[in-house]
Amino acid sequence: MGFCLPRMEPDSRRAAKAGMALSDKQLAELSSRLEARRRELAGEVQDELGDTESREFGALSGALPGDSGDQSVADQQADLNLTMTDRHAEALAAVDAARERIRQGTYGYCIDCGTEIGYERLLAYPTAERCIEDQERVEKTYAHEGTPSL
Repeated sequence: MGFCLPRMEPDSRRAAKAGMALSDKQLAELSSRLEARRRELAGEVQDELGDTESREFGALSGALPGDSGDQSVADQQADLNLTMTDRHAEALAAVDAARERIRQGTYGYCIDCGTEIGYERLLAYPTAERCIEDQERVEKTYAHEGTPSL
């Protein structure tokens, strides 16, 4: 059983902001990076959805004569395309959540403990929601989820 820190409410985090984790210049830089990443991801999702429509399963598997190996490759390609679209959509949602935290004044503070995340970490990972310590705890706690077992 893991130890879980209580989530701080947004007002508590705003009150903790007296020390101002990020300067206005740093916040503007991070906001600009998030916006650029959002445009990039939105374009990729749109392109992938367009590709999916133009390369329907039937076009991949049934348009040309083929065997079960061709069908298998078509299935695998379709699955890969959907996986990539899902990943980009999840990343887009994380960017939108970070932009919302900026609007709320809670960006740069850990959602679990309220400590400052740090500019260097945010530069490397602008959508970070947690400080390194809490992120490691979450990863250790939930690392087994989604792992197939027999």
